[in-house]
Amino acid sequence: MKPLGTVEEIRNQFLNKEVTVYDYTRQVLDKLKEDNKEINAYISILEDQALERARALDEKLEKGEKPGALFGVPVSIKDNIAIKDTKMTCGSKMLENFYPPYQASLVDKILAEDAVIVGKTNLDEFAMGADTKTSYFGVTRNPLDPSRVAGGSSGGAGASVAMGSCVLAVGTDTGGSVRQPASLCGLVGMKPTYGSISRFGVATMANTFDQPGVIGNKVEDVQKLLSIMEGSDSKDATALGNESLGKMEDLDFKDMKIAIPKVYMEMDMNPEIKEGFLKILDALKAKGAKVDQVDTKSIIHGIVVYHILVNGEVAPNMSRYDGLRFGHRTEDYDSVEDLFTKSRSEGFGNEVKRRIMIGTHILSLDLAKEYYDKALKVRKGIIEDFNQIFKDYDVVLSPTYPVKAYKVEENLSPVDIYKADLCTVPVNLAGLPGLTIPYPVGDEGLYMGLQIVSDRFKDEKCLSYGKVLEGMMENDL
Repeated sequence: MKPLGTVEEIRNQFLNKEVTVYDYTRQVLDKLKEDNKEINAYISILEDQALERARALDEKLEKGEKPGALFGVPVSIKDNIAIKDTKMTCGSKMLENFYPPYQASLVDKILAEDAVIVGKTNLDEFAMGADTKTSYFGVTRNPLDPSRVAGGSSGGAGASVAMGSCVLAVGTDTGGSVRQPASLCGLVGMKPTYGSISRFGVATMANTFDQPGVIGNKVEDVQKLLSIMEGSDSKDATALGNESLGKMEDLDFKDMKIAIPKVYMEMDMNPEIKEGFLKILDALKAKGAKVDQVDTKSIIHGIVVYHILVNGEVAPNMSRYDGLRFGHRTEDYDSVEDLFTKSRSEGFGNEVKRRIMIGTHILSLDLAKEYYDKALKVRKGIIEDFNQIFKDYDVVLSPTYPVKAYKVEENLSPVDIYKADLCTVPVNLAGLPGLTIPYPVGDEGLYMGLQIVSDRFKDEKCLSYGKVLEGMMENDL
């Protein structure tokens, strides 16, 4: 068996009869189970399902049936995305034993292309966090250095690719939850334009922000899976589809028009990341790209606006977990009200409780106009900032995350964790596509992410720039 490679390399092994899908999957699972003891990337390893699937794919090939675009390729799914009759925990005690009777539309599309789903990956509880430390099932460690975090909330997704247990991982991104772990694990990650991919079967955190995304080793592999998952869906009114995810332009450096918001140049960031970012910009300018710093009015307020609006959506979304219909139910209660209170107190962790309380406070009658309504106006200002930039430039560049993967024992305050999202959350506020590609920094074997953002439904710009920059970085600029 060859080491995990690109989608086409792995797929061709099966088509050329170099190895059976079953034998390959068996070896992948054996390594996965061993590595997961230290990394904790997976909450559920779907060994029986994956091997049954592999046998069926081998039979399909023997019958001469047409193989799908992901034939035999190992894929992981974040554990807030439903696979029918398979445990889905959302990283919470609240759903510790929940088996959905339905399946996410994106999972149907992945399986239709003959992928092998090897497991459900760890995440911050209900996707609320940035390092998987809020997961009821324990922190996920970074395969680059297991003493460090893998990021979050899709930390398990990032780690699952970085540890070589799958080629592609599906996560969700509300404010950077695909791009940030991809950055910390030295991988490619993309959140497409809001509405590109159906959210049916994806546990909701914040309806107007959430979007499924993909983590992988190469831009082309990430694009392949995104183009498979995109499309409208009668089960999700917000899913419009996005054909631009299937496109890629041939770019010359002299054609590139790149904007750098000054707020990103002025923010606090790790010196090695700042040095790496400046080095990338210098290399682009030397190759003839147009790279300009631009003024913006509202992006600087992104963190505050994001947490007001997201927590305002989190609070009502979490109200469905009451211990009555499904989820954790307390054993000792005196009334229905007592049942609700105790079930939610026992079932939710501290970060989820914090956000529910903040959201409920923000939405209270006296404060809604003071906070929520004003935040909506500033959100519109952030959208206008980006609209203005994209009149003259193709993409916005920034570091994906201002710090490298930090030690597991480092306890950053919630405020410090929130502040670190300044580059990622405006992308979700404006519903834009964002792609991160890795660049090595320092001498510890760690990476920074370079974030590429383009206009809505012009995801091909992200992908095309990403492909060129990926090649540039692989050649050491």
